[in-house]
Amino acid sequence: MIYKIFPAAMFLLFSIYTSKTNFTNPVKLQKKEVASLISTSSESKIETLYKSLNSNHFDLPNLESFKEALKGFYSLKERGLIQKNILTLVDFSLSSNVKRLWVIDLDTNTILYNSLVAHGRNTGEEYANSFSNTNSSFKSSLGFYATGEIYNGKHGMSLKLDGLEKGINDNARERGVVMHSANYVSNSFIKCNKRLGRSQGCPAIPEESLKEIVNTIKNKSCLFIYHPSRSFEKISALFS
Repeated sequence: MIYKIFPAAMFLLFSIYTSKTNFTNPVKLQKKEVASLISTSSESKIETLYKSLNSNHFDLPNLESFKEALKGFYSLKERGLIQKNILTLVDFSLSSNVKRLWVIDLDTNTILYNSLVAHGRNTGEEYANSFSNTNSSFKSSLGFYATGEIYNGKHGMSLKLDGLEKGINDNARERGVVMHSANYVSNSFIKCNKRLGRSQGCPAIPEESLKEIVNTIKNKSCLFIYHPSRSFEKISALFS
């Protein structure tokens, strides 16, 4: 029962904050104050939600990345920028040799998928450490995205992504940053090369996982790519 109560309670909490602080008028409250309000007021509830996650036999994401993902999720949901209660979290603080992508159903508080995911070839070797919003950089972009539509491209079935943060990832469509599958995202590639393969900036996932994951997260769900070099308090685009 707790799996259904907490997402609803969190959504109600953010609705109350929105009515009291007037998010629609950014002049009323400074961006840093808004981020601080959300961070302070929801911290304990998010930790409780984290502890109640149904792991579904998968490893849990790190608490810090989950906190930042959930804070942004509820803000974006309140603003109508995402529609589904599905959260995809990618933690680029972790080695590319471990499963660092989670798809979480916030209606049931259950982890649906846990997968390998590649970063861009110029973002780093085993670890991701350099990010860009620039075309042809071959780097990954951090931050919050809304998932788009499925299409068939040069990688076959792929999912378009819309970056929601100006100057951070809003060139995703122009750059062709999409979710697709690749044969270099596999345990066999890691075994042969000591690290996962790398993309041109796309969050590429294993071929055998693509169809199920893409069909689950398509059409206006939230995808968040986390790295500790950029904390939630610095994400001003969500409140502009």
